[in-house]
Amino acid sequence: MADENAPPGKALPGLPGPPPPGASALPPGTYDGTVVLVTGGGTGLGKAIAAEFARLGADLVIASRKEDRLKAARDELAALGGRVTAAVCDIRDPGRVAEAFDAAGEAYGLPDVLVNNAAANFPVPAEDMSPGAWSAVVDTTLTGTFLMTREFGRRHLAAGTPGAIIDVGASYAWTGGPGFAHSAAAKAGVKSLVETLAVEWGPYGIQVNGLVPGLMPHGDMTAEIRGNLDRARGVHDHRPADDMSARQPALRVGLPRELGWAATFLASPYARFITGHTLVVDGANWQRRGVVSPPVTTVREQLGRGRFEG
Repeated sequence: MADENAPPGKALPGLPGPPPPGASALPPGTYDGTVVLVTGGGTGLGKAIAAEFARLGADLVIASRKEDRLKAARDELAALGGRVTAAVCDIRDPGRVAEAFDAAGEAYGLPDVLVNNAAANFPVPAEDMSPGAWSAVVDTTLTGTFLMTREFGRRHLAAGTPGAIIDVGASYAWTGGPGFAHSAAAKAGVKSLVETLAVEWGPYGIQVNGLVPGLMPHGDMTAEIRGNLDRARGVHDHRPADDMSARQPALRVGLPRELGWAATFLASPYARFITGHTLVVDGANWQRRGVVSPPVTTVREQLGRGRFEG
């Protein structure tokens, strides 16, 4: 992506790439003897977060509704050297949530760190969204996060022990998310939970923080989300469909391990005075604004849908 003001023949560099896989800013063994529970830990960004905790010595509990994905992830994460157990859990069900914490306790003890990564999402114009579609996303993303958080908090309050919670959010909690009204509303609720519970539970030694990923492509992205990205790149940019970096101020996309590094810092002993904060890891993309606003296209156009017929 060239700049007309740049020296001839020299392209803009963008933000430098991160260190290689396996690197960490934290000392080896930072999480020795620490139990970390990650929801949605069997795939995608959840698995990437779990991997960084594993590299630093944590005992992992990964939770998901899909047992086959959990088994594959468990084997992959165990190869990093830590102990890993898997718990099949529907986070929308309080009973199953309690069972997941019981399983964690039987395996390693009460989790010291909870990462609420599990969520549901798909693009849809608000006028086309059914009540069931709304509930499917809000019940998982917001209610499920609350139920996991509540169970974690209650158990630590009863035991008189400190803990750390990280809720994976989204930048449209601040800005709104056209085409994702259900998810944007749910993630705004998650952000509010972070800020509310940090105050409520701080006196008991429980930190609550949020973590927002930018564009970090991975093999587990849904076909709908990937198709939406392809439409935005190919139709609006007139660039090859595999060129995702040109729309980022960093001139590159993020790597899943960069989110994992941020998570391990927020839950670490080196971040004890950070609570009620949501950290955005997206190369400033969510703050991007043009000097001249582009032409407005409706969400229906962007998603390739025809006129709304009612």
